[in-house]
Amino acid sequence: MAAQSGAAFAGRPRTAPKGVKFLFGGLAGMAATVFVQPLDLVKNRMQLSGEGGGAREHRNSVQAVASILRKEGVRGIYTGLSAGLLRQATYTTTRLGIYTVLLERLTGDDGAPPNFFAKAAIGMVAGATGAFVGTPAEVALIRMTADGRLPADQRRGYRNVLDALFRIVREEGVLTLWRGCVPTMARAVVVNAAQLASYSQAKQFLLDTGYVNDNIVCHFWASMLSGLVTTAASMPVDIVKTRVQNMRMIDGKPEYKNGLDVLLKVVRKEGFFSLWKGFTPYYARLGPHTVLTFIFLEQMNKFYKLYFLS
Repeated sequence: MAAQSGAAFAGRPRTAPKGVKFLFGGLAGMAATVFVQPLDLVKNRMQLSGEGGGAREHRNSVQAVASILRKEGVRGIYTGLSAGLLRQATYTTTRLGIYTVLLERLTGDDGAPPNFFAKAAIGMVAGATGAFVGTPAEVALIRMTADGRLPADQRRGYRNVLDALFRIVREEGVLTLWRGCVPTMARAVVVNAAQLASYSQAKQFLLDTGYVNDNIVCHFWASMLSGLVTTAASMPVDIVKTRVQNMRMIDGKPEYKNGLDVLLKVVRKEGFFSLWKGFTPYYARLGPHTVLTFIFLEQMNKFYKLYFLS
């Protein structure tokens, strides 16, 4: 009996435990964030530029980067990095964990995976849940990246993400940590749905051309093509999230009543196409972040198999 059990065990493919897989997912997202954080900063600054119908601070991404470097120095371009890392540690890990669990639940007894629409639904549920868990870090990130554009006497001056979270709770109440969670979750649903559909279609299109194989080059270009679709679809929701999470109280009342109020005010005061303000840095961040995340994830899995499963 023992011999049979040992033989059966030896025949099973050895893989990393679920906990390790979730950990690697979060770490991969955090590692990718180190490279793309400046783009997140520029995107947030551009989305807040011209808020309330005032003059635009930044005409384009290049001018925004030059302005940040001139006023805040090289370190300024990485403002909010600690919040960006915490966001990945919470959002990415939760999303990956829930997606993996639900995917296993819906996989048939014969090992057949669920169909495309089921995967899309799983992705949207996982994305929305992960976004809810990651909202506190998102609020801190938006505020930290927005601080440098304000006059010195109006800056919040958070030292790091932990200081931001503690001060928000102390000064504004714990529920403020989830301010804007509805548009944040809505954006996650839109992003996951758009990414799943457009990435698989872009990848299939590239493979059908016969010029590329199913490798990192194909994944890169599929991610970049998918990024165009995902960026166009999700940016109006993203600008709502950014404005709501950064808003202040004016005479005891919030600047915006809700997400719809943000959309109406942006269109009325800044123009319809302002809903896609910050398109270039958002798009430039989305594709490379996806590719870098997968590269780091593959390397971590490879390292684990080499040193712990061999």
